[in-house]
Amino acid sequence: MPEQLTPSPARGLHIITWGCQMNVYDSARMADVLRPLGYSPVDSPDHADMIILNTCHIRERAAEKVFSELGRLRQIREARKLEGKQTLIAVAGCVAQAEGKELLARAPYVDLVLGPQTYHRLPEMVARIARAGGSVIDTDFPVESKFDLLPEDAAPQNEGNLTAFLTIQEGCDKFCSFCVVPYTRGAETSRPVASILAEAERLVASGVKEITLLGQNVNAFHGEWQDGIASLPELASLLHERIPALKRLRYVTSHPRDMEQALINAHRDNPIFMPYLHLPVQSGSDKVLKAMNRSHTADEYRDIIRKLRAARPDIALTSDFIVGHPGETDEDFEATMQLVRDVRFASAYSFKYSQRPGTPAAGQPFQVAEDVKEKRLAALQALLREQQDAFNASLIGTVQDILVTGIGRKPGQLNGRSPYLQPVHFEGDPALIGQIVKVHITTPFTNSLGGHLSKQEGTTI
Repeated sequence: MPEQLTPSPARGLHIITWGCQMNVYDSARMADVLRPLGYSPVDSPDHADMIILNTCHIRERAAEKVFSELGRLRQIREARKLEGKQTLIAVAGCVAQAEGKELLARAPYVDLVLGPQTYHRLPEMVARIARAGGSVIDTDFPVESKFDLLPEDAAPQNEGNLTAFLTIQEGCDKFCSFCVVPYTRGAETSRPVASILAEAERLVASGVKEITLLGQNVNAFHGEWQDGIASLPELASLLHERIPALKRLRYVTSHPRDMEQALINAHRDNPIFMPYLHLPVQSGSDKVLKAMNRSHTADEYRDIIRKLRAARPDIALTSDFIVGHPGETDEDFEATMQLVRDVRFASAYSFKYSQRPGTPAAGQPFQVAEDVKEKRLAALQALLREQQDAFNASLIGTVQDILVTGIGRKPGQLNGRSPYLQPVHFEGDPALIGQIVKVHITTPFTNSLGGHLSKQEGTTI
């Protein structure tokens, strides 16, 4: 039985989150498991009895960013100590998993170091420190699933929010040569469907209208359900059938290898699926894709896109690209540019390759010079920006269903979210917040759209 502390209403908790949407979800669940100990969120680390850095290891110099922030937090901790206040400092997430021992060696004032698979043990870790002092490090990959041990009846942390993340799958078995996820998040695992449905019901009961399902390879989902296994399209059908107040559904991030026909058909047949898909390709060169261990070719990716657009002609596609992977030539980069021209994306994320310690690509020969990577990235981003602008412009004159999410910056202005995940600004009554309204799109901005309420009748609650 895990040790427990006596609850106290006076404990402040401040979580600083870096990285992906799954880290955002994980931070919320860490707040869930600490709530029985009396911790509640505060806006500033200066007023926190416990500070958690939830870290990401994807970007270059991620660990140095953590140490820099820890130096600042140490000053806050020492200032609070002079006032007779205790402050626990914890480092969680992928940097903690990958570099836990070095973290404690360089920052011995850190109290807790925990990996992404062990945050359900936070109450026990806090209890151990309260009893014996010192530091606690827990970066194991436990046999039990953390999802089986998280509180199922926790009050939603996103009261008042209309959109929410929900993790359904975690880990990766793909072992792309540039990626640390298999080493920091472990093997692919999927949550049981009953647990997902229960959490989705609680979110919707709290006011959520749109859920984004999360996973490192979310379309590889295969969760236990009754006497068998449910796939992602089957899960989406259950969410639609059992939770009628859930109006919109998205999922991220997907792998082309797991984009099966049943899921493609679900984009046509399931009305809560938004016409939007993020499907990373990384490169348009078969040689580079093989070096990346991506398990698909550029033409196989093109074929998936053709099938998606046949099933859902209005679908918007986004992707990820890495330029300058070891061995990438000018011809390889041009193949990427050609794939972008062929597919035409609504938006995309693009990055220079950076060496991640412990990944196969970090030790490969023929590393691409930094100035070459920068030149290629600039060219790719210019093309992607051109396509994003063209997609936004294509919506001028259309009427879109917009989920009204809040008040805008200008007087009388409302903010909303389009089916294509774009922010949309228009004038309207604040009473519309929480509804889905029809907006006539009139103005494309760089990263958003402007419009006005359509004269077409009807809103959807």
